[in-house]
Amino acid sequence: MGEHGEEEERLGFTYDVFISFRGEDTRNNFIGHLRRELDGKGIKSFNDDKNMRTGESLPPDLSKAIEESKIFIVVFSENYASSRWCLDELVRIIERSKMKEKKQLVYPVFYHVDPSDIRHERNSFGKHMKAHENDIAKESQMQAWRSALSQAVDFPGKHITTGYV
Repeated sequence: MGEHGEEEERLGFTYDVFISFRGEDTRNNFIGHLRRELDGKGIKSFNDDKNMRTGESLPPDLSKAIEESKIFIVVFSENYASSRWCLDELVRIIERSKMKEKKQLVYPVFYHVDPSDIRHERNSFGKHMKAHENDIAKESQMQAWRSALSQAVDFPGKHITTGYV
C-alpha cells in the first residue's frame, strides 16, 4: 500500500482494489491478466475464489471486502447485468464511493460493451434488465440497479473494444 499504508490501515482499507466482474465473460482472460499485472506491481486485490456461489443476497465476505477496498474496478461485459450478484455489488460500490469519511474511487472498464448501451439499456444490457423485471417483484431493487448502472458509467474509465488494455 505504499508510503501511506498506516493512514490507509487507519481508514480500514485491507485491499487496494476490488474488482467487480462477470466471471463467465472475463475470469479466464481479461481478469486473469489484470490480476497478474496488479500483483506484479504489489497492488493487493480482493480475490473471490468461490466461482460457483449460490444464493440471492451478497455474502458478508464480499460486502466486507467492498468496504475494505480503496479502489473499485468495475468490468462491464456482455453478461454483467445478467447477474443479480454483480448488480448488487455495483449498488454497494456506488454507495461506498459516496461516503465522505473514506475516499473510495470507482474506475469502470467497458470490456467489449458500449457505455451508452448500459445507460440506455440497449443490446445485452437491455435484454438482461428486462429479464430481471420479469423475474423480480421488487421495483425498489430494479431502481437501485438502474441508478447504480447510470452512475457508474459517469465515472471516467476505459473502453476496450479489441484485445486488452
